[in-house]
This record gives sequence, structure tokens and C-alpha cells, in this order.
Amino acid sequence: MPPIQRLSDLLINQIAAGEVVDRPAAALKELLENSLDAGATSVHVELAGGGTQRLRVVDDGAGIAKEELPLALARHATSKIATLEDLERVASLGFRGEALASIAAVSHLSLVSRRHAERHAWRIESSGGRLAPVEPATGAEGTSVELRELYFNTPARRKFLRTEATELGHCEEVFKRIAMSRPEVAMSLQHNGRAQLRVPPQSFTDRAHALLGAEFASACISLDERSAGLRLHGLLASPTFNRSARDYQYFFVNGRFVRDRLVAHAVREAYHDVLHEQRFPAFVLFFELDPAKVDVNVHPTKTEVRFRDPRAVHQFLFHAMSKALAPAAVSASPSASELPALRLGSAPPIWQPGLSSAGATHPTAVGFMPRREHIPLASRQPTGLYDVLFPSHQGSAVPETSETPPLGYALAQLAGVYVLAQNAQGLVIVDMHAAHERILYEKLKRALDHDAVPTQSLLIPATLRASRLETGLVEEHADALRRLGFELAVVGPDTLAVRSMPAPLGDADPAQLARDVLLEIEEYGAGNALHQRRDQILATMACHAAVRANRSLTIPEMNALLRDMEATERSGQCNHGRPTWTQVTIAELDRLFQRGE
Repeated sequence: MPPIQRLSDLLINQIAAGEVVDRPAAALKELLENSLDAGATSVHVELAGGGTQRLRVVDDGAGIAKEELPLALARHATSKIATLEDLERVASLGFRGEALASIAAVSHLSLVSRRHAERHAWRIESSGGRLAPVEPATGAEGTSVELRELYFNTPARRKFLRTEATELGHCEEVFKRIAMSRPEVAMSLQHNGRAQLRVPPQSFTDRAHALLGAEFASACISLDERSAGLRLHGLLASPTFNRSARDYQYFFVNGRFVRDRLVAHAVREAYHDVLHEQRFPAFVLFFELDPAKVDVNVHPTKTEVRFRDPRAVHQFLFHAMSKALAPAAVSASPSASELPALRLGSAPPIWQPGLSSAGATHPTAVGFMPRREHIPLASRQPTGLYDVLFPSHQGSAVPETSETPPLGYALAQLAGVYVLAQNAQGLVIVDMHAAHERILYEKLKRALDHDAVPTQSLLIPATLRASRLETGLVEEHADALRRLGFELAVVGPDTLAVRSMPAPLGDADPAQLARDVLLEIEEYGAGNALHQRRDQILATMACHAAVRANRSLTIPEMNALLRDMEATERSGQCNHGRPTWTQVTIAELDRLFQRGE
């Protein structure tokens, strides 16, 4: 066996580079974070060959003094922390003092910097970690770092790089993350001499629009919640704007982009009953808390964090996002007061293009005429179905009101699937199954939330094999399990018995359900254990109970459905994230038929 020997500084830096800068995008991230820590208000990035041939970052930050330039490229040299207390409260993006040294060890690096009080800039160069003397240079105030031939002396690492287009894609994503975190900073990116992205100093909303597109911006819900020193603010996309991947998910902790399991679970919990499990939500969120309450020194890339009180953080994030996602589904129509009154027993009006309420012709006016006697759509009125579906509206027809409700009044049913209605803006089209599914689901949830979880004793207890950890969880969290509706007993070193379970979940497999709950407790704590599983089962119940396609509804039944939608939270989406209704405005219909052109 070879003798133990001390590694050279160059080899140490090359090893560190494998962890910190595994690809050009990682080097770009470290350089951009240094620019922001230096107080830059403008940052320019130039790439060639996806960042492997050339990578240059220029900023107008505070700059580095001449005598500190060699230290800037030394391992574990930094201006951001000096003591353990500093490390435990670190607020800067960088703090380890190893990124530049690691990058310099695997590239040809040139660093030019000029402080604001100095008359000219200074340059230091490194080739594979070997430093040249500091020399005078020309340059604007700030710092410029240029890398050439990244991994030129570590060919094994270079072989793992992907195509130029792929590496450029990773660099663009890092650029977007940094640009999103600091909308007040002007940033630009070019590749092979061609401009790719450019954003001026702007508001957060404008920055999100610029980087993620108009469709994302138009689908967003603003969020700003504070509690006990915690703040969550930013943009959540409506469940109807969802993705097949996690590419539109940006979460920042004290300005630092992170990917965290606890955060991911809180997001999944907030969206899980409005979004299909195979789709992903989109968001740009900023979470702020005391730096002492979060440990950022967890991973070399600094994209993982550890919260001092994970339970409190999870609860805050979940409730803040759930609150933002659950407003009243339909807001009042701003122009409803301008429409004619509708009285009990009168036929619902239909819109006739070109007529105002006074009979005057106008290309965009909204007018009314008596409903025609015959509509070539489903009109059969099944006996008793209305009372079963909508008992809260039993015996009612169109409600007496002086204003048109937000979703208007039903006109007819189309193809046994859609309800057509008229409101102040024009035509409303409702997917009746999806809408009724959401209404039933929310009613089921409210019924359970207002009472203790009812339990159901099993005539024959269900047994399951369990690990030592699972039997320990049962003994440790017996009270919490009981509050969740479970009674579990340890009947052997590796065996558990399920003696009772939540009555609403009576059709579920007791053993599998108990195992899932124990897994939730192990990972996320007892407080969240039943929530996701319960809601999934309630969603299934609601889906099977909702009115099916090809069921004919009467006009009063359709109106009752519309009124229940207006009174139900999250009624804009079904339990799987699909929209339940859409609006076609008068102006859109006019354009469709070329009216006024």
C-alpha cells in the first residue's frame, strides 16, 4: 500500500473544482454571485462554445484592491465571513472562498479589477492554478473575470460535458435564475457574439414577464404573506398554467436559488388537489427569514439549505400558497349593474348582436330579446335529478336579482357536456362534470374539516410487516396517529396491527394506508400525514359522484350549478387542474364574425 502523503494545492483545487464547477454553468453561477455580492448594478456575460471555450463576466461592482488580487484566487480566502458566528448568519451568496481558486485550477483565467477610488485597473492571470504577477491594466470601474479553455488540464472532466447547445442551455438557466433574483440589476448575455438575453433594471413583475413570457405573467397570482418573522412573496401560476417538467419553478431563500425537499413538499401539498399529479406548477417565490434560522452551508454548490425549524417553515409555506390559490373563484362583474333586471319566472335572456337594451343598433352593444321557444340542444328534464344534485337550491329557478351574476344565466346544454350561459361580458362555457366535481370535493373537505376525523374499528385487525423504525414511530406518535383517526399496535418485533382507521377512507387498504401515513410522519411530521392521502381519496369520491357526461340538465339545474360555482373556492379548476369554465367576450365574438370591420 502506498504511503500517506499530503496532496498538492493544485490537486486539491482540481478535486474541489469537480464538486463546485462541474460544468460551465456552475462556473457562471459562482462568478455572477460574486458580482451581486460586490454590489453590481449592471452585469454583462459573454460565452463562446457553450462556455467551455470562453466565459467572461463583467460587472460595475466595488472591485478588488491590487494587493488582494492574489488572495482572490487563493483557497479559503474571502471578505464575506471571518468567524463561526458570521458563518451561522451568512447573508451573502458566496462565503466559502473556494470558487475562484477551483475555477482557476482548471482554466486559463484573467481577472481585471478597478476600485472606484483608483485611477486605473489591475490584472492578475492564472493558468491551471499557476499565478502570474499583478500588473497594471485598462478597465472600467468594477471587475471582469474571463475564463478560456475550461477543463483544459482535466480531460476526463471535459469528456463528461455535453454538446455546445446543451451547455449553453444550462448557462442560460443559471443566468435566468440570477436575473430573476435581482430585478433591479441590468443584465445581458451573449453567445458566440450574438445577443441572447438582455434585461434592464425593472420591477419584479416585469422581470418575470421578460424571462418567462407573457403567458406565464398573465396566469400569475400575486402572493405576499408574513408571519412570525417569515415572509413569502412572488408569483404563483394558476393551476391551469402547468408544465410537464419543473422548468418554471424558481424558489429563493434570502435571495439564493435553492432546490429543497421540504419546500418541494409544501408546494406539492398546496397544489395537489388542483393539479394532476403528473403535471408541475409554475412559480417565482421569495422566502425571507432571519439568516440565523437557515443553514446554507450544506452542499458545495449552495443550492440546498437546512431550516432550523422545518415544521414551522413547512406550515407557513403551505398555508401561504394555499391561501393564494383558494380565492373565491369568480369575482363580481363590473358592468353587471348596467344590464336589465331579471325576475323570478322570466325566461333567461339571450344576446342578440347589434341591439342595445333600447333597441338601437351598435356594433358592440349588448342587447336582449325574448328567448326563442325551441333550441336544437338537449331539453329533456329528468325527474328528481335536480333535487339530488343541488339540494341547496331545491325548488328554485332563476333567482330574483337586479344584477347579472358573474357566471350569468344558463341558455342551454351542448353535446351533453357543456353548459352555455350568458353574463355581462358575453358567453360562458362550463364543463359541467369538472365544475360539479370541484363543488362536491370542496363540500366533502369542509364537512371533514369542521369535525374530528371519525374512526371505523376493523372487525379483523389488518396486520403488516414493519421495520424497527416504523414500530418505533407507532410507539412515539401514538397520540398523533389517534388524532389522525388511526389506532395502530405493535404486536411483534416486526409486526403492526391496524385496529381502526379513518371512516371516510373505509374502502382503502388499511395496511397500505397505515404504511403511507407512517412514511409521511417519518419524512414530514404527523401534522401533514393524513392531508394528502385524504384529499386524494375525496377527489376520487367527488369524481365518481359528479354528474356525468350526456346527462341532460334543466335550465334551473344549470343555473343552480352556476350559482354553486360562484360560491365555491377553487371552482375555476377541477381536482386535476383542468379549467371548469371559460369566457368568450362580446368583443371576441364580434371579431369572429367580423362585426364593425
